[in-house]
Amino acid sequence: MAKPDKVFVVGHRNPDSDSICSAIAYADLRSQQGLPGVKAARAGTINLQTQFVLDLLSVAVPELLSDVHPRVKDVVTEKVISIHQSAPMSKAIELYHQHHIRMLPVVDDDGRATGLLLLERATEFFLVPAAPEKLRRIRASLSSIQSCLGATAQHLSNPEPIEDLDLHVGARREASFSRWVDEIVPEKIILITGDRPGIQRLAVEAGIRLLIISGNSPVDQQLLVTAREKNVSILVSHYDTANCVWLTRMATPVGVLAEPDFMVVKPNDLLEDLRVKLILGKQSGAIVCSAEGLVEGVATKSHLIKNSPVKLVLVDHNELSQAVPGADKVQIIEVIDHHRLGNFHTDLPIKFINQPLGSTCSLVSTLYQQAGIEPKKKVAGLLLAGLLSDTLILKSPTTTEIDRQLIPWLEKLSGLDHQEFGSQLFAAGSPMASGASARKLIFTDFKEYGVDNRLLGLGQVEVVNFHTFHQRQDELMAELQKVREEKGYELAALLVTDIVMENSLLLTAGSSELPYIIGYPQEADNLYRLKGVLSRKKQLVPHLLKVFKGA
Repeated sequence: MAKPDKVFVVGHRNPDSDSICSAIAYADLRSQQGLPGVKAARAGTINLQTQFVLDLLSVAVPELLSDVHPRVKDVVTEKVISIHQSAPMSKAIELYHQHHIRMLPVVDDDGRATGLLLLERATEFFLVPAAPEKLRRIRASLSSIQSCLGATAQHLSNPEPIEDLDLHVGARREASFSRWVDEIVPEKIILITGDRPGIQRLAVEAGIRLLIISGNSPVDQQLLVTAREKNVSILVSHYDTANCVWLTRMATPVGVLAEPDFMVVKPNDLLEDLRVKLILGKQSGAIVCSAEGLVEGVATKSHLIKNSPVKLVLVDHNELSQAVPGADKVQIIEVIDHHRLGNFHTDLPIKFINQPLGSTCSLVSTLYQQAGIEPKKKVAGLLLAGLLSDTLILKSPTTTEIDRQLIPWLEKLSGLDHQEFGSQLFAAGSPMASGASARKLIFTDFKEYGVDNRLLGLGQVEVVNFHTFHQRQDELMAELQKVREEKGYELAALLVTDIVMENSLLLTAGSSELPYIIGYPQEADNLYRLKGVLSRKKQLVPHLLKVFKGA
């Protein structure tokens, strides 16, 4: 049975307040609109400002998606059919046809895999032997034969060990049978015969290993006495001779025929890894086992074409480089964003809404209005928080008239004053004075941008003054240099924005030519003053892309 779809609404890998708040709000909207299995998620650690918002509004932190790569457990969803290692081959054939399968995990008493039984190889053993004499070969225990025949034991000697025996039918005349008996190794013989007292007597007197009497024929008491003296086992079956032959041949325990060298995968293994193993390897399937070794399923090549139940709705970004790892391996069904267009494609048409508003929360708010649905009080508070955060309390040049028009509506629904709420947001969310490490400061709100074949890595942090930044400038510069070397960036930079004075400083780790091409006044080594620049997206990034395209 296929797993139900899980639709995650998720922002980018370095989520800010707009990313988290829009994900929660849009998931709530789509749930009200009837999209099944939808829930908000996050692709990274939330920052101080976002935590403040969630705590204030008593909203739970969304689930963390470390990746969405399809895994074995996503596609191997059928109920596992396995067989005990002591079961006869007849039971395996029954399971093959009952469940329309071609391979069976063979398990021990605890449910742990001991082998893999392939239908093709197992039937070859019985139906297409390499030599005619192999048609007689039986590898089984007497107890397994008794079970397979549903036979009554008249006398059994040492029935549990698995033995290599030869199967014969007592259909000759007694004279020729007597001559045949003189030529055999009796302790290796299984003889099946019906109501033929003379044949039965000759076989028992010769000391064969097992006599099977078909058709529920009666057993002479003197024959039993001789059988005990000669240590001959006797079974009586209600089947006729032909069926006794077939079932005896099928009495071989599956553990004997199972492949001991089988592939094992874990439920959490990547589906892509399974693909490589099955396509490049010699085995046609793998047993899915838990960490404790218990069998949970069988993975075959047919599973490789099944779709993952995980689907994504991207908010606040539309570039795979910023998306949760594995996003390119699952279906993206919607994109809700306010940034420039990225470079990914989809196999199917999707819902793609991209508007140049100040925040994704503004865009989600308009979608609520278009749907005629009022967001709940907490959701309205989230939408207001994301809008104020991304527009720097409406001071950012990215702010639009629509952003401003949304403020009274969200204030009314949330019960929050946007000026007071905005001041609380930025007071609580400034990481510069929080004691966070230099690396965390750089990556709190960090994005990559491609220009030709080069990459730029740009972080941004908001402050209420530059005092703390100057105290930590050398530490931040050293970490930026490390980031540039690790990632191979043409430029690694941190935009420090004073939202009160509406100015920014840009700390850079770049080439020696950077001061000559960047186009901003240099305040100190590796530091540039960006007067009036508040928005990385609308002001800094377009300028840098233009600079590096011409460089």
